[in-house]
Amino acid sequence: MEEVERWYEDYHRLLYKHIEYKLSTELSGAPWHVACVDFIVSVPTTWAPQVVERYRAIVERAGFAQCTNHTLSIGLTEAEAAAVHTSLEASGIFQERDILLVCDAGGGTTDLSVLGVSDTQTDALSLQQLDVVFGANVGSAAIDYDFESLARSRLKLAHYTSPLPMAPEQSAWEMMKSQDFQNTKCEHGSPDDAPIFSVPIPKVDPVYTDLTAGIEYGEMKFTREELQRLFDKQIQKLVALIDSQLQTMQRQRPGQQVNHLILAGGLGHSQYVQDRLRARFVNGGSHPNATNIQVRVAPDPQLAVCKGLVGDRLRRLKIGKSVLKWRCCRASYGTICKELYNKDNPQHVGRPTLKDPQNGKLYVMQSIAWFIKKVIGSHQIRCLPVLMNCRISPGDPRRVFPTSIVESHVEEKFLPHHMGSGDAHILCDIESDLSGADETKFKERNKNFWRLGKHYFRVDYDIKVLIGPADIRFELWFNGQKLSKDQSIKVEWASAPPIELPGSMPTPPAEIGVSSTQTSPTQTSPVKFSKAFEGYYSPSSV
Repeated sequence: MEEVERWYEDYHRLLYKHIEYKLSTELSGAPWHVACVDFIVSVPTTWAPQVVERYRAIVERAGFAQCTNHTLSIGLTEAEAAAVHTSLEASGIFQERDILLVCDAGGGTTDLSVLGVSDTQTDALSLQQLDVVFGANVGSAAIDYDFESLARSRLKLAHYTSPLPMAPEQSAWEMMKSQDFQNTKCEHGSPDDAPIFSVPIPKVDPVYTDLTAGIEYGEMKFTREELQRLFDKQIQKLVALIDSQLQTMQRQRPGQQVNHLILAGGLGHSQYVQDRLRARFVNGGSHPNATNIQVRVAPDPQLAVCKGLVGDRLRRLKIGKSVLKWRCCRASYGTICKELYNKDNPQHVGRPTLKDPQNGKLYVMQSIAWFIKKVIGSHQIRCLPVLMNCRISPGDPRRVFPTSIVESHVEEKFLPHHMGSGDAHILCDIESDLSGADETKFKERNKNFWRLGKHYFRVDYDIKVLIGPADIRFELWFNGQKLSKDQSIKVEWASAPPIELPGSMPTPPAEIGVSSTQTSPTQTSPVKFSKAFEGYYSPSSV
């Protein structure tokens, strides 16, 4: 994994140098290193928050946002960005309350997002997310690797009969990367699509022929139907994804029609893919909520994500609002805490308890207090203060308080009450360092001798959770002020499940847009929990 991260870092370092070289000559009034530059990154929806944070660290090490006035942020997901670009460039085709199903089918992943159109009567059309964004490992890169596999099998057959100058594996890889195959792939389905195409075999004698392996005069020949089968394999997966999303919409919003299927990305740019999807959903569609759906292609489909990132940023700079004004949360998030024991609560039966030595009360351990739940809408960037507290004895020097953040993807009604009772896992462990806080603001309890219970200090603080389209960030606040000490809050991310990709296909690099200055996150009311949930030192409470 370290070696893979070095590859990513090397790539992004060169990308950063290229951006600097190109833009340095176009900036006026300030040199590159002091200019205000925003780097906005879009990532696939298949990436877990842990993967996003590792990627963010790689990009930062590569040089992005290292200058004083440069910033780096995780922006819209790829499907959202493609939808934003389409709504900005072709707003005239949408009507109030239209529903869009955006399919960003790129190289390695396909992202789907369902959005509703609003504010069409103004100059600032808006989109509202109607369902959780999701994605799958479907893309044009899989076509490349299937072609490579096909070519390799033929080359091995020919190599067995008459040795080739290069190993079949290396030759097949170079044939897959060749301009001859890539051009043919991009033109597949167009009116001038040839019934047979050939790809030169690298470093082979021009007269080399093996008809059994489909090789004539140094070139391997393929039929249109062979390439079509490679496309169809991905299109079947794409259709299954869209079918699943339409079925989900039918269950969640019966009676509402999906009006537009918007295609973006490299695979979405393919004429053959567009024709197959029109045949499936427009002419032969069987979904009751997509009877009049229209398949449309995003303007500049291969650049739709990047342009959508920049367009949304410019909208926020101009009127202070994002194009995507409302979104659905992709998961539920909470903290592990202790809960005041209640013998009449069935959730407490048989669970381990612990007596607090400072107040003498009995608590149930490893409970979960959910502070945001899946499919509840939130603003474009939501800053969610979670109220925390812990107790320390007089003279106790400890000022670092741990907290575990829990994640679950089940529906709200199935959220577990405590760890080990359902689908909930630790997303990350947070250490809040309050050594820089004003200790005179700690609340002293049971100071006087007539008070029952032990003398202790209660420390109240906020962990502000910034929930973005694809990432989660944390800030530590005490007494109404953000602690500015370096690394005042430390996040240790739990291991993410491996991203399953077809064959040896690498995860595609995220897309980056460059814009100008950064705005503050939206402030929201603090999250308050039942008084039954109380704090203790490890983990901290809510």
